[in-house]
Amino acid sequence: MKISTKGRYGLTIMIELAKQYGQGPIPLRQIATDNHLSEAYLEQLVSPLRNSGLVKSVRGAYGGYMLAKPPHLISAADVVKVLEGPIQPVEGIENEAPPQRELWMRIRDAVKNVLDTTSLEDLAKYTEENTEDNFMFYI
Repeated sequence: MKISTKGRYGLTIMIELAKQYGQGPIPLRQIATDNHLSEAYLEQLVSPLRNSGLVKSVRGAYGGYMLAKPPHLISAADVVKVLEGPIQPVEGIENEAPPQRELWMRIRDAVKNVLDTTSLEDLAKYTEENTEDNFMFYI
């Protein structure tokens, strides 16, 4: 399964909001600048995140975006599903022979499990210093 830039950058937005949870709204411009991303593209991604109830927007001079729920209540799967759609490594899985169908279903279930059990809080705590420890945590 290949996650597009929609899913990757959407997770970037959500992780940044999780890191600053409880500190008020964060301007999308700040997230774009800090991560060397296009603000216009992030605007396109934040709209479905807002429509799905994962983020809220605040207008005005000190406005921006914030998580609609605490970071431990939002999973990576919540974000990826909104931006990428259903998780499936192969299309037309029902037409596959039983051994291949079993393999694709196991891969799908493994990916789904990792996304379901990884919260934004987990991702926000991740740092370069503990890369190996965190990597092992998610496997």
